[in-house]
Amino acid sequence: MVSRKVSRRRFMANTAALSAVGVAAPFVRGAYAAGKLSVGFWDHWVPNANGATEKLIKEWGEKEKVDVQIDFITSQGNKLLLTTAAEGQAKSGHDILAQNTFLPARNAELLVPMNDVMDQLIKDNGKVNATVEYLGKVGGKWLGVPATVGSQIKGPCSRIDLLKKHAGIDIQAMYPAGEAPKADNWTFDTFLKAAEACHKGGNPFGIGLGTTSDNVDTIGAVFHAFGAVMVNEKGDIVIKNDQVRQALDFYKKLMAFLPPDVAAWDDASNNKFLVSGQASMIMNPPSAWAVAKRDAPQVAEQCWTHGFPAGPKGRYAPFLPFFWCTWNFSKNQSAAKSLLLYLSQSSSAEKMVAASGGYDLPSFEKLTTFKTWAEEGPPKGTLYHYPNPHNHQILSVAAAPAPHKIAEQIYNQGIQTQMAVRYFKGEPLEKTLDWASGEIEGFMRN
Repeated sequence: MVSRKVSRRRFMANTAALSAVGVAAPFVRGAYAAGKLSVGFWDHWVPNANGATEKLIKEWGEKEKVDVQIDFITSQGNKLLLTTAAEGQAKSGHDILAQNTFLPARNAELLVPMNDVMDQLIKDNGKVNATVEYLGKVGGKWLGVPATVGSQIKGPCSRIDLLKKHAGIDIQAMYPAGEAPKADNWTFDTFLKAAEACHKGGNPFGIGLGTTSDNVDTIGAVFHAFGAVMVNEKGDIVIKNDQVRQALDFYKKLMAFLPPDVAAWDDASNNKFLVSGQASMIMNPPSAWAVAKRDAPQVAEQCWTHGFPAGPKGRYAPFLPFFWCTWNFSKNQSAAKSLLLYLSQSSSAEKMVAASGGYDLPSFEKLTTFKTWAEEGPPKGTLYHYPNPHNHQILSVAAAPAPHKIAEQIYNQGIQTQMAVRYFKGEPLEKTLDWASGEIEGFMRN
């Protein structure tokens, strides 16, 4: 049985008394007994996408004789973040709670190890990418299970017609539906020439330089493609290196071809720029394309999602995973693990992907070829390369490989985008590096 409460206004779920419950092997053996489980998941922006998750949980609950309460908690107004903080502080709340990017590492001491679940899932579904391991595994302990729901790659979404018209690029030939990429020439040099041509043609690339996630994710992938590390894995500040300088030089060139207000863009700005018909390209998961299908179908039918350009150190793309985590104060940890195993099997993940229209991304290597991505349109096949099915790019997160506490602050404060803006506006490069170094030193003191 599933009882459902949509927590758009709720910061923390009140947890009913939980009793121990037997669940399927390998976690608990014995007779089933009526038990309860409380789950807090991200409230999906795609209409009806929550329904697929709810249906799967209901199937599991009826089979295992567990009464599950599920709350869909919006990320608007940081309510999911506030819920996580409140539950961690109170040591009370949901048995399972969705946490994204750096939050599992922040809450590591409060989370149940998921090594047994992950060992089984990796055996069944293939290995996960290095970014999932960096964010979700600390000190050899898996802090959560990478969630299908909400996880995303923020790759390029390009206008087929405008790239052809202004830059002479056939993006469908470069990234053909149903086939491996033919993108050897899709490099930063090609990218800059295309940005310049599209700018001159009146349809610039829509790449923001604000301090919100979409902007930070893009510049983070560019930094990785130059091998530009600001803080190494030991926590040493190493920002004054040639690779960081090269990345900032690249952005200084790029910003000359972007809209003049990109330093003030937030996560909605690039979406609006695409839907308005002005953009030749943005960096985004398929959400902007999905809105265009509804509001500007003439734009949507010209959109093609594809891979990042390659830099000197390789082809990187931003990946932002959600994790399903279980608090160590949960009274029903065995049931939680059993549910997470069920939700993460291939058949369950495929249903979630279909319900989201291809937006959601499993993190396991064998789960990147579901038919949804090949069949979604218009145009048909526009999402085929979105999940990186040919593993032709490295999935990354901004500020890695710095220790999590430092990386999270670099990410949340948008240090990389602020550097690019300062340098573009005329600040000497070494002064920009001094400023960023001072900011990071401050993070370390705090």
